[in-house]
Amino acid sequence: MHPLDALDAAAHLAATDPAAAISSLPWLSASLADDAAAGRFARWGRSSVIDENVGAAVLPRPLFDELHARAGLEAAWPVGNAGLLHVYGYLLSTTPTPYGLKRERWLTGDLERACGLAVAALLPWIGAETLLSRATSAASALLARPDALTEEAEGRTARIALGAPLPDGTAALAYAVDGLIVTMFPVADPAAVRAGLGAPRLRWNAA
Repeated sequence: MHPLDALDAAAHLAATDPAAAISSLPWLSASLADDAAAGRFARWGRSSVIDENVGAAVLPRPLFDELHARAGLEAAWPVGNAGLLHVYGYLLSTTPTPYGLKRERWLTGDLERACGLAVAALLPWIGAETLLSRATSAASALLARPDALTEEAEGRTARIALGAPLPDGTAALAYAVDGLIVTMFPVADPAAVRAGLGAPRLRWNAA
């Protein structure tokens, strides 16, 4: 079975049997165990699975709980580890959003191109490093940019970084709160993102 077909099947199974869904993807089970053992989730902050665009959870609670159990992390629904949710959880989300499925950032190639990475550098099932490890490196490089924006909101310090745009205008965005990564994704119009920020607040489902 093609890895994308296997991911589709696992995403649909996750709604009723999250343990079986994760186990059906050997690379995902191995990545969760490897990242947990290496302490990589500690580089990421907290996020809610209640999406601000959808107004509803993008993952079912049993899947949320199973992911955190596999990663050896404590969480209180609907807030959990941002790396676990945005990297691995989103791969299994079937909830449509105005920007498509959450997993598309890891599958289309737009994000890796916008980060200046090699083709397929962020495909979940390839490479010697886990997707979380690769995503952490890419997001950290973006957040280190001298032109990243810093804002204070709710007593927290947030950093918004946008990479250099591609010829078609697409750019990579990374977001961190209190020094911990929350998310990264490609944006079609970085100038519009900057212009639309408005007053400082916690963004992109950060908690």
